[in-house]
Amino acid sequence: MSTSNKPRIGITLGDCAGIGPEIVDLALNSNRIARTAESKVIGKYPGSRPGNPTAESARAAAAALEEAVTLARRGELDAIVTGPVHKALMYEVGFKFPGQTEFFAERCGVKNFAMCLTGGKITVALVTAHLPLREAASALKQSEIVRVGLLLADFLNSRSVSSPRIAVAGLNPHAGESGKLGREEIEIIGPAVSELQSAIENRESRIVGPLSPDTVFHRAMEGEFDAVLCMYHDQGLIPLKLHAFHEGVNVTLGLPFPRTSPDHGTAFEIAGKGIARPDSMIAAINLAVELTTKSS
Repeated sequence: MSTSNKPRIGITLGDCAGIGPEIVDLALNSNRIARTAESKVIGKYPGSRPGNPTAESARAAAAALEEAVTLARRGELDAIVTGPVHKALMYEVGFKFPGQTEFFAERCGVKNFAMCLTGGKITVALVTAHLPLREAASALKQSEIVRVGLLLADFLNSRSVSSPRIAVAGLNPHAGESGKLGREEIEIIGPAVSELQSAIENRESRIVGPLSPDTVFHRAMEGEFDAVLCMYHDQGLIPLKLHAFHEGVNVTLGLPFPRTSPDHGTAFEIAGKGIARPDSMIAAINLAVELTTKSS
């Protein structure tokens, strides 16, 4: 903790050939950042030009992640906001994780973690995340749905939603149509919903499902639910990005400190052109500040 007693938020630049440095600078110099915390920018420019990613820019992005998590584990940072990285280049320079979510979980020794995204009127958590679609269905387990559902309820509690209303999406079209379009809803998801209902003690909480995926997000946007528990990556990210592309924030649930990230990529094609929007980075910083303040 800093001498001013304000929470310290570490912000990594991501791949410096992308829009990360621009949106960090724009965010920190805007009048839209909460001033109840101090910010520390982490990362070095490796000499790369905007729009021209290299192995060096990927290594610098990986090094910034390592520095940030080390500082957080030492207690020198209270939360981390990560800039966007280019995963393919990261893999080429030895990054061995499907994404930054898994990196932070491994470095913190956390097994019980999940990927959550929030923006506008939608919050989603993913039961399966960085898997090929053909593997997602076979990876679906009752215990995993319950585990991520409980993390999602805790996240909503941390945002002052004391009696969360969570919709659980089905996997198949029409939530399986009573077994005619798939039995995952009957054999896996339905029992998980019942277990979640029993596990969440607050009787005012509402866990509903499995619901048809083609209508559940509309219902959430209309205010019927606080969040949707999704079965696979794109089931949650497509509606989130359609609804709140410039405000979406990625949150890693289950870490010992808040970690957020703007929900977009490096955008190499517009880097350095002065047109990148900092909205998602601003939202990510403000959410990190909010979570840190409420947990302290």
